[in-house]
Amino acid sequence: PLRRPGSLRFAVYRNRDAAHPRRKHRRILVRARQAETERLSYVGDNFSSGVMASDALCRYFVGVLDKDSGQMEVYNAEIFNMQPLLAGRKTLYVTPAPVSASFREKMDLCIEAFGTSKQKRALNSRRMNAVGSDTLNTAVTKAAADIIDAKGVAALIQDVAQDDVQNVSTILPLCNEDADKPEDVYKFEDILSPAEYEALQAPAAAFVNITAEEIAKKTEDKSHCSFVLEELKFLPTDEKSRDHKARCLWFLDTLIKFSYLKVIKKKYPMGPECPHIISRKLMKNFTSLTYNNGSVQNLISASMKTKITAYVIALALHINNFQTDLTVLQNDMKLQESRMTDIARAMRLKISKVKGLLGLENDHNHKLGTLSLPLPVQKASGNQQKRKKMN
Repeated sequence: PLRRPGSLRFAVYRNRDAAHPRRKHRRILVRARQAETERLSYVGDNFSSGVMASDALCRYFVGVLDKDSGQMEVYNAEIFNMQPLLAGRKTLYVTPAPVSASFREKMDLCIEAFGTSKQKRALNSRRMNAVGSDTLNTAVTKAAADIIDAKGVAALIQDVAQDDVQNVSTILPLCNEDADKPEDVYKFEDILSPAEYEALQAPAAAFVNITAEEIAKKTEDKSHCSFVLEELKFLPTDEKSRDHKARCLWFLDTLIKFSYLKVIKKKYPMGPECPHIISRKLMKNFTSLTYNNGSVQNLISASMKTKITAYVIALALHINNFQTDLTVLQNDMKLQESRMTDIARAMRLKISKVKGLLGLENDHNHKLGTLSLPLPVQKASGNQQKRKKMN
């Protein structure tokens, strides 16, 4: 991103032959080098062989929005691909190679003169990427030195650590490390707001009044995830506690089913029985926007699936008194064991092995996640440690 866009200065040159039908449209855009900062000069044009042919098949516009009136003015625009003009390069055109030119340079001249369109595009692409390494390394080294001198090494390390914390916080539920009780580490209100919790009363009513026969039928049909089907067998007898657990189980089951989707094509992907406030929560908090085939779509990316898994674990901890079977959740989420373990460790859970519940798959090798205080110190994953060693 540009740090001081207002300081950029450009110059536009046009062909003097205004009467020629083609030459009169030729333009050269130049951003001059600033001597005091030793930046590169950048040059672009709309007529050389490096200009994409597709630019002739479409038009470009720039919209300027007036924030006060809400009106936008649209202006004709033109795309210029700005490239660094390296020292010693006097023109934008290829000059004849000297006798001492390398084989590659001679081949490039042959391609320019006699090559196919595909070869010329490949040559232009390679030249655009071939920025002078010496000039670039000098500029990068000088910029890095300036930043280190201005901020200091300690401040830069602190900034990187802060960025890591912010990146993790966008995926994991809000963690209160200073909590006095396990239930305050991942607060229930951060998972479900009061309005969302209230909206779950109607759809969760089917769970509140469920019978043993209905649970057996749902187990046979596999209409719900294994975790929910097992927990439905142990609903509390107290009316308030039973209703609370039913709402949590219904939302957890909806989260897991939502994670199976790839691209969201419907406005209410979980069906009409899902409250609108819950549908909006799923679309807003657990999908990424992507642009495809001329339209904006909601996509459940890998990072969003990780976020869903973290919220499922947090909700399961509240349901099961802050100790839950991670293997059952892993099978329901269709994840690898190592992935589920990494997410649980990132959430500061203590992981132990335990014999699983009878009747479930792999009932002899289950991982149990426990949220207890004080929280364990967060450690880097094995993959991160390997990358550090390689570096």
